[in-house]
Amino acid sequence: MGLSAVTLKTQQRENRAHFSDALNLRVHRAISWLTKAEQCDDLDSQFIFYWIAFNSAYANEMAGIRKCESEIFNHYLARIIELDGSHQVYHLVWDTYSGAIRVLLENPYVYQKFWDSANGLLAPDAWKAEFEKANKAAHVALAKKDTTTILSVVFSRLYTLRNQLVHGGATWNSKVNRDQLRDACHILKDMLPLMIKTMLDHPEAHWGEAIYPPIS
Repeated sequence: MGLSAVTLKTQQRENRAHFSDALNLRVHRAISWLTKAEQCDDLDSQFIFYWIAFNSAYANEMAGIRKCESEIFNHYLARIIELDGSHQVYHLVWDTYSGAIRVLLENPYVYQKFWDSANGLLAPDAWKAEFEKANKAAHVALAKKDTTTILSVVFSRLYTLRNQLVHGGATWNSKVNRDQLRDACHILKDMLPLMIKTMLDHPEAHWGEAIYPPIS
């Protein structure tokens, strides 16, 4: 059984006196949304709340400079992998979810350029060559067990799925996106607690200031 929000909250409460205010705020928020995701019984709600938990963990103002969101969360993912001394993220990717990740990579409906072509922003079939090129690079990373690159690709595909849901580009409980949502929720259910635990285990690392801090 994986880590639960309750277990993470216990660790945070026991050690918060030694954490910075920014770290405490980040993990407190992330755990709260993780708790909500665990309570949901439909995939759409689960995914949205898991993604909010992920946002709570990684988002920051980057010293006042707003960067591309994918650039920020890719930097965060790389740091999590670097600090994961027991290689739990590595084993989760390669021992548990390598099959689900391969399926996700082959799904064009979570590839943004597919939708750019469908919406007339690119030529009708322009996405296909880019999709093949991106997947070829991803399969090289799979062969090398390059965890950082694979997670970057996976979360970029999940980000497309996130945009579909939060921007109203999908119907609640739709039949057309169940497979990718199911795999996404399984991955995030196990991946996010490990990310939050890595932050709790490494309070000395600089995680940046939390966005929208409480103002008294």
